Amino acid sequence: MGDNAMLELTRIIQNAALETSPEDQVQVIVDAISDLIAVDVCSLYRQSSNQDMVLIASHGLVAPEKVVIPAGQGLVGRVVKMRHSVNIKEPTQQPDFYYVPNSQEELFHSFCGVPLVYHGGIIGALVVQSRRAELLSAEQEALLTTLAAHLALLILALPEPKLPNAPRNQRYFGISGAPGLAIGKVHLLDDDGLSTVRESACKNPANELKEWQTLKQATLEDLEQEREAVQASLGDSLAAVLDAYKMLLEDPSFTDRITCEIEAGKALPWAMRQAVKFFSDQFKAMDDPYLKARHEDIEQLGDKLYRIWRGQHLNLLPSPDKGPLILMGHHVSVSDIVSLPSEQLGAIVCFAGAALSHIAVFANALGIPAVMGVGELSVKDGDYLIVDGDHARVTLKPTKAVLKEYRKILKARQGFDRELLAESAKPAVTLDGVEVAVMANSGLQADIMPGIRNGADGVGLYRTEIPFMVRESLPSEDEQTAVYRKVVEAYGDKPVYFRTLDIGSDKQLPYLPHFDEENPALGLRGVRFTLDNLQLLMNQYRAILRAAGCGEQVHLLLPMVSSTHELDACIDLLEEVIEQLNEEGISVCRPKLGVMVEVPGAISLLPFWKEKIDFISVGTNDLSQYLLAVDRNNPEVSKYYDSLHPAVLHELVRIIDITKRCDLPVSICGEMASDPVSVIMLLGMGIRKLSMSSAKLPRIKWLIRNLSMAEMEKVLQAALCVDNAGAIRELGELALRELGVEYDK
Repeated sequence: MGDNAMLELTRIIQNAALETSPEDQVQVIVDAISDLIAVDVCSLYRQSSNQDMVLIASHGLVAPEKVVIPAGQGLVGRVVKMRHSVNIKEPTQQPDFYYVPNSQEELFHSFCGVPLVYHGGIIGALVVQSRRAELLSAEQEALLTTLAAHLALLILALPEPKLPNAPRNQRYFGISGAPGLAIGKVHLLDDDGLSTVRESACKNPANELKEWQTLKQATLEDLEQEREAVQASLGDSLAAVLDAYKMLLEDPSFTDRITCEIEAGKALPWAMRQAVKFFSDQFKAMDDPYLKARHEDIEQLGDKLYRIWRGQHLNLLPSPDKGPLILMGHHVSVSDIVSLPSEQLGAIVCFAGAALSHIAVFANALGIPAVMGVGELSVKDGDYLIVDGDHARVTLKPTKAVLKEYRKILKARQGFDRELLAESAKPAVTLDGVEVAVMANSGLQADIMPGIRNGADGVGLYRTEIPFMVRESLPSEDEQTAVYRKVVEAYGDKPVYFRTLDIGSDKQLPYLPHFDEENPALGLRGVRFTLDNLQLLMNQYRAILRAAGCGEQVHLLLPMVSSTHELDACIDLLEEVIEQLNEEGISVCRPKLGVMVEVPGAISLLPFWKEKIDFISVGTNDLSQYLLAVDRNNPEVSKYYDSLHPAVLHELVRIIDITKRCDLPVSICGEMASDPVSVIMLLGMGIRKLSMSSAKLPRIKWLIRNLSMAEMEKVLQAALCVDNAGAIRELGELALRELGVEYDK
């Protein structure tokens, strides 16, 4: 592509970016393409859920109200099928030409179409047509292909094309916010939020400023009431999320921006919209995923302010006798959740949002499924929806047959879960008498009782960073001690493994300095971060030791250790803290100390560390992504992530062989611990301690009680001879069926 074409491409994209809506941006691009390539028609098609191609923007085409090219038909269908550009003359003479009635396409003697591709799938097509019977040049075709790549991202933000007879059983995929299955009717949240406010002037700025102060106070009182409700039901950690909204509202820079807008003659709603947009854009521009996700907080605060300004403190909810409701909207707020009786809340679906959002944290704590980032769906109140949080999938407008089948699955699953819960206190002992410790992953006060109720043999991983992340300032040593003591006391003499702060990469503390890193996953995280911020590690050591006293059940776990120097530094600090506390008259004992094996380089160092540590815990999530060079949170490559990849299995076998030689106890605390096929492989390797989310405990304990170690070892040996994850999973699933274990009820 020549320099001039590249300049034109840049100009087109920049001009489109000036438009406020994706629809307008798309139209600007198709108009510009027609001028740039000197063609008579430029059309953009988007693939619907039933694979039809729907015209969503066009320049120069005389078309009826709705142009729909049936799936696989026409030259556009050929573009989709071939998955590369089609550049031809005399399109009407092609055997697969599809004529759109009353479109006058017979006047055009050339056709060039390129596919719009996203994540390896076709989502649309960009087509140009001309009255001249000549092919596009190679440079023009390359320019069209380049623009198609930009358009693919834009049309994802557009609503799903509305067809005259919308198909049933429409499936949409997003990001899993919380696991589980739910069926219910949609409760569509009010879209008339702050973003719909139009610019308007005020007649009396002084009165408008007084109104702002009154509104601010009313909103603070509303937030305090919500905080009390959340604290009573879910504990202090989640209640602290409401403090984030409160601090945003009380931030002087937020108030100053609203005040400036009002003093410039703008009405209060517009002033609030401008302030919210300013701070939201700042969060969106951040590279860190956690901080980027915080733009939802300021936007939800803006919508709350606007609702209270309009006199609508809560969304009007349907009668509680209508069955489970699926809360759905662009963003679901904490206010939306607490306004609905917990027994009526079936699931949460967000058009936008991320796995790191506060709403996903709430959904996990409440034990309800959530799917985030599904895109704008054409739904209305009362539509039936199936939400599958396990597979990040929603099914819109299911047919009666599909609904009946899913209800049967859900009923069986709920009945099965009740049976499992009744037996959850029983130990997990295989058919041939091998006992396995099944422990809970935790990090929130709301996780404590579910873990105990579901039969946890202790806490295999307490993520201490979560109480830090849901706050807007560092917790003091006393505050940390109180949190950790509640966990220790709740589990009595059962073991609790406290992982020290694992901050960095996708988990940042917004109130601490944040350094831009080209590759944060390989940067300042885990013990690297805490050793660079010694006061954090010292305070945390002190808090954990004070909470433990001399109890033998408390263990310390160090994350992301990759060198002996790091391990020695952490040990030296621990000894120093023990000495300090004893000198202060606080009686503490040295807890057992272990390391997380997540960095592949740590594996070879384990024999050198056997005299320095008491145990190891394998974090299979990070270990897998480092071994495979795949960021599992990156949608562009996450499909390549699979912890059953042969390289991961063979490396786990190596780790277990080393720990046996070094006499080091080993546990698994990644997602593999709750995946039934992975559990077969892990137990077959010799793992006897698993840690997982509380909700998964009863099922995994039941699964272990229905398997024999001999059979699992046999399946593992077969899997170690296979070279791809798909075949390994098939082996495991086949083994489960042959053993009569129907896990996914």
